[in-house]
Amino acid sequence: MSRTRHIRGSRLATAGVAAGAATLLAATLAPTAQAADRPSRTTAIANAASALVAHAAGLGLTAAEDTSVRDVIVDADGTQHVRYDRTYRQLPVLGGDFVVHLAPNGSYRSADRATRSSISLSSVTPKVAAPKAADLAVNALRAANLGEVLKGVTAKPQLIVDALHGTPKLAWRTNVVAKDSLGNPVARTVLTDARSGTQIDAWDSVETATGDGKSLYSGTVPLEATLSGSTYQLKDATRGGTYTGDAANKTDLCILGICISRAPSTVFTDTDNHWGTGASSDRSSAAVDAQYGTNETWDYYKNVHGRNGIAGDGKGSYNRVHYGNSYNNAFWDDTCFCMTYGDGDGTQLGPLVALDVAGHEMTHGVTSKTAALTYSGESGGLNEATSDIMGTLVEWYANNSSDLGDYLIGEKIVRSGFGKAALRFMDQPSKDGNSADCWSSSVGNLDVHYSSGVANHFAYLLAEGSGAKTINGVSYNSPTCNSSSVSGIGRDKLGAIWYRALTVYMTSSTNYAGARTATLSAAKDLYGVGSSEYGAVGAAWSAVGVG
Repeated sequence: MSRTRHIRGSRLATAGVAAGAATLLAATLAPTAQAADRPSRTTAIANAASALVAHAAGLGLTAAEDTSVRDVIVDADGTQHVRYDRTYRQLPVLGGDFVVHLAPNGSYRSADRATRSSISLSSVTPKVAAPKAADLAVNALRAANLGEVLKGVTAKPQLIVDALHGTPKLAWRTNVVAKDSLGNPVARTVLTDARSGTQIDAWDSVETATGDGKSLYSGTVPLEATLSGSTYQLKDATRGGTYTGDAANKTDLCILGICISRAPSTVFTDTDNHWGTGASSDRSSAAVDAQYGTNETWDYYKNVHGRNGIAGDGKGSYNRVHYGNSYNNAFWDDTCFCMTYGDGDGTQLGPLVALDVAGHEMTHGVTSKTAALTYSGESGGLNEATSDIMGTLVEWYANNSSDLGDYLIGEKIVRSGFGKAALRFMDQPSKDGNSADCWSSSVGNLDVHYSSGVANHFAYLLAEGSGAKTINGVSYNSPTCNSSSVSGIGRDKLGAIWYRALTVYMTSSTNYAGARTATLSAAKDLYGVGSSEYGAVGAAWSAVGVG
């Protein structure tokens, strides 16, 4: 339950708290405050509430708008960052989110807003009825799936205010879901102008974890299990109760956008706490990979960034493996707070439970609880790139001899029929045949998995620099878009900068120019404006065409 603060003029009402933490900064920000002197999250929220009253006009807040706290970060020196969502006349505002930055004494410093457009609608009564919006969204889903026969198509429109796409307007946000010919899920979110019926935007909404286990990809790995009577459950009480279950090759049943029946997630059990055989014929082998991936991702975020679980609340998520029929995908779903993994078709892809895939999917959950980057256009590319970047850093963090760290995405799951050595290549994204190496004004028109290439390229250059080199036995040769030579600052600093930019400065509408600003702000906070790290961030963005 999250605490909300509503603002109508100067009158405040309070109702709970959703909070995250970034204690890595204790070692990097100066001056360092004693923990006992640092403001609490409750104090930060109260300070921010006062700032909303004093700076309502500057934040675009009117008597028609309410706000709710999404996330809170308190730096080691006491600086506070409170992230808000917004409603207008009780309707959610897409692009209404903002972050308030406060000094250690609680005074207002600045704010980052997803959009600076003021909201003033003559009416919140739609001219296009909900059933019509649903029909339009269903047609959009069918078109996006190239005429494939879809089963069980359902759509659930929600009336919102769209402030992301130009002048704020009344819109229907419709989540439409179905199953393809193999029974696997397809889903799309469609924005429709509630007055004219024209489509504003659309994007995929299936974005696109003491014993031991023998995994498919990572060798024999340690696992924490829960003893229930004489049987062990693949459930980790040390990491928020995270568990892995068998989906039994079933899929979810969703009606009107609401999943009323989910594929099974029957927790895996074992008699001796030694899981799997390392072969795909043993269903628990894939579960070992999924649970191990969850563990390493949890540990990475907690030990490196001070984040206690995906939502920062210490609560675990869960995994579903063996989902669907030859399903060539894996996805994070906010509604179940879970990761889901297909087995692949065996020709192009094997089971999608590799370590960097787990890190990728769980990072979608982190993004949803922080910047909530819209899964469309340049912000969608940044959303996907965030998962690629942090998933890659999870792989390096794990330091597993069977799956060494690299800058290849999903290299363990690809098969010979895929035609490439990996799903994506961070040193030169265009090697996958679709992704962009360099920014251009049209990059936002690409599928988000391909527009992510610009940020992936930036991340590689920032960590490793340009030119030819071999790392952990993998050859790289990263070019630059401006013919410059870039020196890297290492993976640890890349991770610190990107995580702080994501959790403190980025908003739902952040584009590539905004990402440059956000990462420079993060580098300034961590290392200083005159530091080599700050300069390297600017140089790496320029090297991918984001100037």
